Amino acid sequence: MTTSAVRVTRAEYCVIACAEAWRDNGEVLASPMGLIPSVGARLARHTFSPDLLLTDGEAMLVGPDGRPEGWLPYRRHLAMVTGGRRHVMMGASQIDRFGNQNISCIGAWERPARQLLGVRGAPVNTLNNPVSYWVPKHSTRVFVPKVDMISGVGYDSAAAAGPSATRYHRIPRVVSNLGVFDFATPDHSMRLASLHPGVTLDEVGEATALALAVADEPAYTREPTPEELRLIREVIDPDGLREREVRP
Repeated sequence: MTTSAVRVTRAEYCVIACAEAWRDNGEVLASPMGLIPSVGARLARHTFSPDLLLTDGEAMLVGPDGRPEGWLPYRRHLAMVTGGRRHVMMGASQIDRFGNQNISCIGAWERPARQLLGVRGAPVNTLNNPVSYWVPKHSTRVFVPKVDMISGVGYDSAAAAGPSATRYHRIPRVVSNLGVFDFATPDHSMRLASLHPGVTLDEVGEATALALAVADEPAYTREPTPEELRLIREVIDPDGLREREVRP
């Protein structure tokens, strides 16, 4: 059965878009945060990125089926974190035009309207390894002109800090429930790379508060292959939890 004969859900396009973040990464540690990024990382390992390293989040390297295949002591994990050998996919409560990310607070630091997770590992992640982002609900509250506080470092902030901050800094992509975004512009500002099938350019514009570079004819997120759909539906996420995170 061809992919075109099977209805692909929005959640499954998001899985494909997340998986593509790790294409051609080689033997690096994938650190996905969230359900759909995790499904995407395992799909990448099953298919086009067989050298990708997956972890159980504690002390073991695991295969795409979740079975232990190696030990990852904390000292080794730290070495990977500080040497560009990890690719994280984090969430973002806010993200701006140059990829600065906020997961700490909404409003002024002195008196925030809302307290969030705190900066946690975002600064270290973004300065020491490639970091992509996953946003399950694309809105003007998330895609903002300027974040209220910088947790994850964007391109403009890294450049201002100098070579020590730019050595490993890279934001390969931002995936949302509406499309895929990158920073492949001369000034490293955010660009619409692809729309998920069924999404219009107007929808993205209405849900985005920052200035977004857009190609004259935006591409569409690629279709999953029949084998990728089988892996997603039967092997990696047979309970369909992905559909709860991104509803049709």
